[in-house]
Amino acid sequence: MAFFVVRVKSAPGDAGDSQLMSAKGVGSSRSTVGERAGGEQIEATIYSHRGRAPTCCDPVMARYARVAPLLACFFFACEANDFGDRAVVFPVPLQAAANNGAHRWRRQADAKSEDQNSEICKDKDASEWFRLEIGEGDACRSVIQCTASGIEGIKCPPGLYFDIEKQTCDWKDAVRNCKVKSKERKVKPLLYTEEPLCQDGLLACGDGICIEHGLFCNGELDCNDGSDENSCDINNDPNSAPPCDTSQCTSPDCFCSEDGTVIPGDLPAKNVPQMITITFDDAINNNNIDLYKEIFNGKRKNPNGCDIKATYFISHKYTNYSAVQETHRKGHEIAVHSITHNDDERFWSNASVDDWGKEMAGMRVIIEKFANITDNSVVGVRAPYLRVGGNRQFTMMEEQAFLYDSTITAPLSNPPLWPYTLYYRMPHRCHGNLQNCPTRSHAVWEMVMNELDRREDPSNDEYLPGCAMVDSCSNILSGDQFYNFLNHNFDRHYDQNRAPLGLYFHAAWLKNNPEFLEAFLYWIDEILQTHDDVYFVTMTQVIQWIQNPRSISESKNFDPWLEKCSVEGIPACWVPHSCKLNSKELQGETINLQTCLRCPANYPWLNDPTGEGHY
Repeated sequence: MAFFVVRVKSAPGDAGDSQLMSAKGVGSSRSTVGERAGGEQIEATIYSHRGRAPTCCDPVMARYARVAPLLACFFFACEANDFGDRAVVFPVPLQAAANNGAHRWRRQADAKSEDQNSEICKDKDASEWFRLEIGEGDACRSVIQCTASGIEGIKCPPGLYFDIEKQTCDWKDAVRNCKVKSKERKVKPLLYTEEPLCQDGLLACGDGICIEHGLFCNGELDCNDGSDENSCDINNDPNSAPPCDTSQCTSPDCFCSEDGTVIPGDLPAKNVPQMITITFDDAINNNNIDLYKEIFNGKRKNPNGCDIKATYFISHKYTNYSAVQETHRKGHEIAVHSITHNDDERFWSNASVDDWGKEMAGMRVIIEKFANITDNSVVGVRAPYLRVGGNRQFTMMEEQAFLYDSTITAPLSNPPLWPYTLYYRMPHRCHGNLQNCPTRSHAVWEMVMNELDRREDPSNDEYLPGCAMVDSCSNILSGDQFYNFLNHNFDRHYDQNRAPLGLYFHAAWLKNNPEFLEAFLYWIDEILQTHDDVYFVTMTQVIQWIQNPRSISESKNFDPWLEKCSVEGIPACWVPHSCKLNSKELQGETINLQTCLRCPANYPWLNDPTGEGHY
């Protein structure tokens, strides 16, 4: 049984500091109500969250709860036998002592403090958290923020420090900037001035030197002060993609709509096949092959008589390429998820075009060579940790002829969004903490990840932020809950604009939770038995339909959905070669590579994806 503790942290010196509330229970989400000194009630809805380190005091999460000024911080504890479960706490104030300023971690708004606030807040960006003191311990836990109503602060729970760069609480060992007060101040270009500083076609760097307009926000430092790359969000990039223009954006190469919800071909929703995309991230190997065989057993058929299909975003290490070869032979889609799966999330946000090319194009080389995939079908990309790489990622994708990305997350919305091309501006905001979304025009499809609604009863439950990966929907604790979750999200798509429903997994989540797998298989079978207009298809098959929309009746004979309809025959090899290999890039490691083809001389890696010592 998990034991969760919610700590309400008050302003320093508050007599009500460190009042505790607790709740015991398993099997479902639950709420606990506690009372602080002074009669203030706080309710916290607690969810189990498996397999992912929490950021319990994330200011973004606090803003979701709309109580950052009142509740500075939340802490949890779990029994040792909870096997790594985590708790995510979404607080909701039931009875706030609105007039009691002592409960708010906020500087009082007198004349003296206003002068101090102005001095403290000068040169600080809106919503930026920063330190007043530097050092380990409490100094690294506490940060403040300048708001329209004054200075507000939070304090990370014990065991966590505030990461200035990430702008969130994180484990102590992961934070390297306790001696940094604020984020590095970047020089901004002089884009908007009363009098023009440059001739037509030129723009001014932060030091006043004029360079070509097109060099701004191209991923390379062209100004001496680097300012050409320091103001590159969608609202400031002088070379940003224009809003959707449906008179210019036409099939099959382009699709967009103003808000992203318009059905391709202007078909009525009731005549659109509901597409469902199941994806799995990371390595295919002996740990999950049996799971995939159980789900895609050849007995589950789409309405056109073909086997249901999935898309696999493959990372390199520990992948069995003979299994990838067989998965592809069966008609599933293979896409890339990087070679290294670099654990530093910031790497993916800031990687160069060359870095992205080595990771993703290099991974395609490895897949094609060692899984013997020769039909040019490896065309999709998903970045690790869903960290978008901005214009540099998509520039690489254009240069390397990738068809689509599936990394960008759209916030929970009703109706959900259809996939779109990036010739025009994204039809939704850049969603996520410190994400680096593309701003320029790119010849790439975005298989946008619509957030799922995690609530059990959307008609009665309070608002909760959505979740992109199914295994990040941390309130799912039982098979029944998962079944209801699947039905509710299916209905959100099916009953509205029938945008493709994406169910994105890591295999371990299903494999380690047999009750979830049972519910998932039951749900798939039920959907297929009760609907003749629902298709489980690959990412590329969705794009093929958008490029050439077909009604429900026409979709049964839609040629791209009939390819590799139901594949029989035997695998390329029953017993793959087991190659124990080394690499100069991975000193001291001997790694096993399984393939039906001959063993390479070296373990394939970034600078040697063929494993032959040259590329």
